[in-house]
Amino acid sequence: MRDSDLPVKTNDGRDEIQHRSRKLPPVLRSILLIVDGERSVRHLRDLIASLHGPADALEQLESLGLIASSAAVAATVSAHAPTPGMAFALPVAAPVDTAQRYQTLYTLMSETVREHLGLRGYFLQLKIERCSNSEELGEVLPELSAALAKARKDDIAAEIEARFSAGT
Repeated sequence: MRDSDLPVKTNDGRDEIQHRSRKLPPVLRSILLIVDGERSVRHLRDLIASLHGPADALEQLESLGLIASSAAVAATVSAHAPTPGMAFALPVAAPVDTAQRYQTLYTLMSETVREHLGLRGYFLQLKIERCSNSEELGEVLPELSAALAKARKDDIAAEIEARFSAGT
């Protein structure tokens, strides 16, 4: 992976977060948790060094199929997209919109937990990680809102909820 790439969890990576079926070493699991599609490889490597993780941790996770470069994911999606004029060209656009909505909501929720709840939001972040679509994220939203109202003032929680509404 290049330093400028933005690694993302694969479906197997999200499944590993939820089920712990591969029995990853704790440091690799922690690194998998922080891969969110927002941090560059360079930034992640700095975090890995501060966690005293292996220098090749991202490569290990990639070889296990738990993460992928966002550039590789985009190339795969475009390779499977139908050519213009094919009968299935329009329905393919809907999943991209759904995926974009999921990614936007996931990013907003994850950033909000990190920014406003910190360590208190750890279990909530795990619930967010387990969600595989925007509907599941929407089910976690009331719990996030309640946690924000408890940790912060109600007006901050209302402001953040408005951001989520705009993102969906």
